[in-house]
Amino acid sequence: MLIFVSCNSEVQFNKVSVNERQILVNNIPYFIKGICYHPVPKGKKERNFETLDQDLALMKEAGINTIRVYAPIDDINILDNIHQANIKIIIGFGYDQGGFFDIKSGTFIDYVNKYKTHPAILLWELGNEYNYHPEWFEGNITNWYKAMNNAAGMIHDNDTNHPVTTAHGELPDALALNTSPNIDVWGMNVYRWDNPGDIYNQWSTVSKKPMYLSEAGGDSYMTIAKDGYKQGINEKAQADANANILKNIFNNTNICSGVTLFSFTDGWWKAGNPSHQDPGGWAPNSSGVPYDGSPNEEYWGIVDIDRNKKETFAVVKTIYTNTKKN
Repeated sequence: MLIFVSCNSEVQFNKVSVNERQILVNNIPYFIKGICYHPVPKGKKERNFETLDQDLALMKEAGINTIRVYAPIDDINILDNIHQANIKIIIGFGYDQGGFFDIKSGTFIDYVNKYKTHPAILLWELGNEYNYHPEWFEGNITNWYKAMNNAAGMIHDNDTNHPVTTAHGELPDALALNTSPNIDVWGMNVYRWDNPGDIYNQWSTVSKKPMYLSEAGGDSYMTIAKDGYKQGINEKAQADANANILKNIFNNTNICSGVTLFSFTDGWWKAGNPSHQDPGGWAPNSSGVPYDGSPNEEYWGIVDIDRNKKETFAVVKTIYTNTKKN
């Protein structure tokens, strides 16, 4: 086994691969018990890892083995700390990030080559729900799929030890699949109330590749009272929804390779003044988010912004730790 030497420690390098519908780490099946992670402090709008040690301790307690980040982490010490917590990372690359390791400029491949031997890396991820935004690609989403496929091909040419994924909004259609053969693992952001249900059978009919839910879950705010859940802050609604969603995922491991639940901490930066928490959200009953049909953007964490555990934390911990999967 190859050895990767960081500035802080000597750690073993991992080979990640796919075999039929499975993700493998050193030829052992790997099931993603994950969380989306974008820590932004109160009053700020940019990601900051000042609470990383506290966050990793909470993640380990909850049985989380994978974090998904929406932008590269260009800090060897942070990557080392995540690895030392026995947690792996799905590294996301955006299309246009002003030349910061993005796809448009081609600088994403510099990051791949810089960190491709780091043992914390699980997958390279291209884009997040870009299929919902053809306006970003001259009104033609095929332009994105071609760019994504070309980027995945570049990664394959430079790194044979990590598969490439994408976070697609819902089930990819024939255009997405046929235009993007270089994608090895399909991540899907799926919000179908508290039951992803049919997504697995639907996927099995269109592809033989691995899939996982790159986003799923519920928030802890009810825009309206519904289904017995009171209006306002409602941690029980979130806990119940996440329990049902995670149980559904773990009952379909023959197709699904796991989930990165959305998300680790509340994000006060998303819907209003970043110095206080705002409900935000769409009109009720306008989406598949349980149980009010409204994604209240600043209430998605399994912990709040001060790292106090919400009711759903215990749900995640129970399901993630009471399984024999990795």
